[in-house]
Amino acid sequence: MDKQNRTVLPEFILLGVTQRPELQLPLFGVFLIIYMVTVVGNLGMIILTKHLAFIDLGNSTVICPKMLVNFVVDRNTISFYACATQLAFFLMFIISEFFILSAMAYDRYVAILGIPYLYSTFQALLFTSKIFTLTFCGSKVISHFYCDDVPLLPVLCSNAQEIQLLIILFSALNLISSLLVVLGTYILILLAICQMHSAEGRKKAFSTCASHLTVVVVFYGSLLFMYLQPKSTHSFESDKIASVFYTLVIPMLNPLIYSLRNKEVKNAFFRVFKNLCKFIT
Repeated sequence: MDKQNRTVLPEFILLGVTQRPELQLPLFGVFLIIYMVTVVGNLGMIILTKHLAFIDLGNSTVICPKMLVNFVVDRNTISFYACATQLAFFLMFIISEFFILSAMAYDRYVAILGIPYLYSTFQALLFTSKIFTLTFCGSKVISHFYCDDVPLLPVLCSNAQEIQLLIILFSALNLISSLLVVLGTYILILLAICQMHSAEGRKKAFSTCASHLTVVVVFYGSLLFMYLQPKSTHSFESDKIASVFYTLVIPMLNPLIYSLRNKEVKNAFFRVFKNLCKFIT
């Protein structure tokens, strides 16, 4: 494309979860409640699983506040630099979650070093710099409710083959490698449980793994649903539904799942909620 015909876009338009006006305020209320539960729940869960709580809280905070604003304003725009910042932090948090869940499959209370965060930060900066050093032109409408790498590709007028290949390679690497670690760990756990002679011991072992296994199934299930859809049925609308789950719903559910069996987390949850109510009133 001729350089004279190229347009540098100062901002993008996010289409959001839905374009139906009558659903904007109800969805604002729903996602506001989801975000409040996520914040309170993960602040309480920091005592037990600080890394997962930090990731979930960060992931929701990167996306939800801007999304809530877009429900109640006329122009759902996001600036060029805000979009780049949102993409970088989103990728950092979501990639970190792969490896946090893998580490927690081995030991729920494991002391996680900084390697997953460094690796995810490297990938986030790599993708963000690759995408935002390319040229945007034509339509500035992003068919999503936040800035993600795949929805940004149709807005590019530069050759996006290299970044598409990187997205496929790293997405497959992150998803498959972390999932294999989780599956391998649970196979070993299952074999160990089968060798137990005590029914009470087997019950306790299953109970210990239940919360993490529930989180893993919901998180990886939503991602596999998005990536393994046939091309004939794949659409950005179905991607939005999957994205709502792993960026907003799952961070809200994680503290609830873990707190069901932990008295310490329940007490911390209620303390945080009580203090928040006092602050609001």
